[in-house]
Amino acid sequence: MSVFAFPDSRLSPARRFACAVSIFLLAVLVFPASFSMAASPSAKAPPEPVITDPFPSVIQTAKKRAGRSFKPAETRVPEYLLSLSESQWQSIQFKPEESLWRKKPLLFDIELFHPGFIYNRQVTINIVDGGGQTELPFSPDMFSYTSKALAERVAQTLPGFAGFRIIYPLNSASSRDNVASFLGASYFHGVGKYARRGVNARGLAVNTALPEGEEIPYFREFWIVTPKPGDTSITVCALLDAPNLTGAYRYSITPGTSTVMDVESRIFLRKGSVWPQKIGIAPLTSMFLYSETENGRPGDYRPEVHNSDGLLFSNGEKAWYWAPLLNPSRLAVNTFPMENPRGFGLMQRDAFFDHYQDIGNRFDRKTSVWVEPQGDWGAGRIELIQIPSGEEIHDNITAFWVPDSLVPADGAEEPKVISLAYKLYWMTPGVTPHALGRVTGTRLVKNGETARFFIDFESEELKNLPEDFGLTSLVETP
Repeated sequence: MSVFAFPDSRLSPARRFACAVSIFLLAVLVFPASFSMAASPSAKAPPEPVITDPFPSVIQTAKKRAGRSFKPAETRVPEYLLSLSESQWQSIQFKPEESLWRKKPLLFDIELFHPGFIYNRQVTINIVDGGGQTELPFSPDMFSYTSKALAERVAQTLPGFAGFRIIYPLNSASSRDNVASFLGASYFHGVGKYARRGVNARGLAVNTALPEGEEIPYFREFWIVTPKPGDTSITVCALLDAPNLTGAYRYSITPGTSTVMDVESRIFLRKGSVWPQKIGIAPLTSMFLYSETENGRPGDYRPEVHNSDGLLFSNGEKAWYWAPLLNPSRLAVNTFPMENPRGFGLMQRDAFFDHYQDIGNRFDRKTSVWVEPQGDWGAGRIELIQIPSGEEIHDNITAFWVPDSLVPADGAEEPKVISLAYKLYWMTPGVTPHALGRVTGTRLVKNGETARFFIDFESEELKNLPEDFGLTSLVETP
């Protein structure tokens, strides 16, 4: 301890007082530093870490769930909602004034879907805003109901949400356009500028078109990251659940002429399970009823009815292939083996209204979707499944990548987790990911045992070729 003494006891009382004041002030300047350092540990707890990316936490949640057996969600959609018809369910409208960020200066907004009809699962929706995450509470005040009795039953049971859509001014600076939706199982979709919803995507396809039946994974929980003012991209994370698998997904969505989704996924094998016989990566689904190949259909005035007219893909050698779609008389499964695909997609190339003559469905504006793998996916196959259908309300076309073997992300000999990344391009119809000649029409003429195909190609390069330029055709059948 420091001791202060007056050097001269003969100082006058006034001088001694002045010295005492000076010494006191010096002590105040000297001692507080050590005092504040000693007191700091109990002064205030450090702030919570800022959450900007929930994906690492979602990965850990999926990994933890994989360590135990599958357990369906305890909360279920009430039966009175599942008994609604499609038109009754559609009459339950979300109120735009209840949208999540309506009063904030953001380009994005979120609107919610009500459960019911075929949407039989409640999903948890968390909002991440940098300071933490908050589960979005359900309220019947968010929706308008055409039936007072239905509104009262909903208020008593609080059935939760079925999904959500992302709103963005895509087609004009003042418009509120639905640029992406997540609704039902692991289904979601996006749209490009001035396009309409056509193709759907899924998080994962498991044992599709196998005799033992398909396993349907579903997204049970979402995390939506609140964008900043001026942001033109938004991030959504999702937790996938299924009897034999769990998964974590991150979607970075950038709306535009082609809306782009950067997808990153981790898929975990449940403890005690074996990998399914078939895993479909980046699955797409669409509808194909008939095209100009069949020269129309009796009793229907429309020349063509389809959301997509072909499967386009590019192999590791960057060769481009086109497989026109059909509505078969029985289940058709076509496989296209290759190594390290460069991309594949279900396309709507025919973008002329007069080819469809449907002012309501506007098939000429249906979105095309292109999958672009990030990195090498190894050996495998693109699988195209076409299911017989007599109505346009069914998605009867699906396509996805099936790996020959699963590459472990954890370094183990027997993989317990796989990791994949890819981009999804939701394009305006008629847009193609390459500038080469593209098939715009396929026609068939049968004469006894003989069939003749007439295939139309178009491109700017072909248009500029001289008439006597030699072209050859290479025909392959899967």
